[in-house]
Amino acid sequence: MAPMGIRLSPLGVAVFCVLGLGVLYHLYSGFLGGRLALLVLGGGAGAGAVDLRDVLAAAVLAAAQGGDEVRRVREADALQERAKGKTREGAEEKLTSGDLLSNRRMVSLLRAAFPGLQINSEEHIETANLETVIWDRSIPEDIKKKIEPREVPAESVTVWIDPLDATQEYTEDLRHYVTTMVCVAVNGKPVIGVIHKPFSSYTVWAMVDGGSNVKARSSYNEKTPRIIVSRSHAGKVNQVARQTFGNKTTIIPAGGAGYKVLALLDVPDEKQEKADVYIHVTYIKKWDICAGNAVLKALGGHMTTLAGEEISYTGSDGNEGGLIASINMDHKALIEKLPDLEKTAHK
Repeated sequence: MAPMGIRLSPLGVAVFCVLGLGVLYHLYSGFLGGRLALLVLGGGAGAGAVDLRDVLAAAVLAAAQGGDEVRRVREADALQERAKGKTREGAEEKLTSGDLLSNRRMVSLLRAAFPGLQINSEEHIETANLETVIWDRSIPEDIKKKIEPREVPAESVTVWIDPLDATQEYTEDLRHYVTTMVCVAVNGKPVIGVIHKPFSSYTVWAMVDGGSNVKARSSYNEKTPRIIVSRSHAGKVNQVARQTFGNKTTIIPAGGAGYKVLALLDVPDEKQEKADVYIHVTYIKKWDICAGNAVLKALGGHMTTLAGEEISYTGSDGNEGGLIASINMDHKALIEKLPDLEKTAHK
């Protein structure tokens, strides 16, 4: 006798279908929730990844918002200036409310947008003191037009923030030297650079192998270059530079590493001086130079130690070997012409 078949009632079929749909719903909602979580954390299609175009957009916004704080404090004459410590050369470092408020705003925005990234900033801030910042993840049109999405592993990324470059000049009300900067390094190499001038509301940004909103100038003088240097170390460069290039070489003392890099570029700012080469002969912190390094690299320029070595943006926060920066020039030849500066950097 053949076994009897199993017959399901219409009600049983309906219950089975509902249960199946419930399982599928929970599986899909869990997957979708994971995708949304990745987006909130700054990820993209792959777990633990970030889109560098997103990071660039957030960095531009952070630099501008930090600049707003810098400008507001200066215009209100509410600096609350105090001593921060001394440099290796014995000069007094200053700290103002502008430094601290800009730092809080910039770090808060970038930390909220990309909580998994390593962020190194000149000023320290406790997590409890961060602001509640919501970034709408919008990409400015100029960035959309020039930069394609590019994902990298989040663990390969280090963000360097200088919330107020040229604090000494800021206290002296030499506003044109002041910048706020963000740099993104991938595996220690500078890839994204943002330099914002708070008092002219001008922002330079660039991504290596991507694009930029700034260009190099049409020509540079290699025979008797205009060399831009630190206001506090101008004399050290002056002697060697004149011995190398002759008395017609011009030395331009200036404040702020960001300002000095912009001096090599074609920027629409009447207060921005123009130079052919940027040289620094002493120890300098990486948040001072990383953004400028990325911008120059994106435009085909170079920023190296005085010995011609690439600067790594991992490990310690300082660069020991001084620096020389140029664009559309024979960088190697410049280094060979200035051999004595490497020794000067360690004095």
